[in-house]
Amino acid sequence: MKVLLTGAKGQLGRCFCDRLPTGWSVLATDSDSLDITDLEKVQSVVAEYQPDVIVNAAAYTAVDKAESEQDVAMLINEIGPKNLALAANACGARLVHISTDYVFDGEATAPYVEMAATNPLGVYGKTKLNGELAVSEIQPAALIIRTAWVFSEYGNNFVKTMLRLAQGRESLGIVADQRGCPTYAGDIAAALLVLLQKEAPGGIYHFCGNSEVTWSEFAEVIFASALQQKVLTQVPAVNGITTEQYPTPAKRPKYSVLNCTKIRNEGVELSPWKERVSFVVTRCQV
Repeated sequence: MKVLLTGAKGQLGRCFCDRLPTGWSVLATDSDSLDITDLEKVQSVVAEYQPDVIVNAAAYTAVDKAESEQDVAMLINEIGPKNLALAANACGARLVHISTDYVFDGEATAPYVEMAATNPLGVYGKTKLNGELAVSEIQPAALIIRTAWVFSEYGNNFVKTMLRLAQGRESLGIVADQRGCPTYAGDIAAALLVLLQKEAPGGIYHFCGNSEVTWSEFAEVIFASALQQKVLTQVPAVNGITTEQYPTPAKRPKYSVLNCTKIRNEGVELSPWKERVSFVVTRCQV
């Protein structure tokens, strides 16, 4: 299997490369080696490499910055996936596209199924939704995976931020009225491989951690793990605050738990995120 991977230096991209099955080959690209917003360049690289699968792990993920950089977010999250879908069709490749829980408004009271009504609250969510729509229109067989609250041993993420902030702080105010499911990037990569190996039907799939928490509860799990593994000798008290007490340029969904029944029916187990937090904590230098 020949895979063209975009976003290779990101959390998911690096975890995907770590888990590549024996006998598979990958052309790992980043924004420097492949600008997915440049259709001509995308078509040239895809035509030359002739992949069986294109995995699009590239995205503009700066949620707050997107509010003031709408054009950049649109190029990367909408135009880029569209270009990849067009190039994939031209060479007979299948596209795998990664999306987000932020396509929802957070007004639900039960986990979102794939066909639930979308209503993104900010530019990031809107551009990611438009990317989904472009991909599904051009290539109905594409796999679109929505995930949430991603963390790993790579890049910048909530686990690393909490470990850094824990140093020298007696307490931290962490949002306690937004609920979601933390998800380890390595488990997302493993889920993609299962779907590809099974040749799962095209469409949207939800994949995330196996239990829901608030951001403040997530922080408590991180600190408990860091203490247990002696990565930290002391941790700050976690004080739950409201979204209103921590204003941000972009609105976040207050509830973005994803229903993952569909992907589980394809043989994919959900991310045991608390175990993965322990794994990641031991690999983070504080």
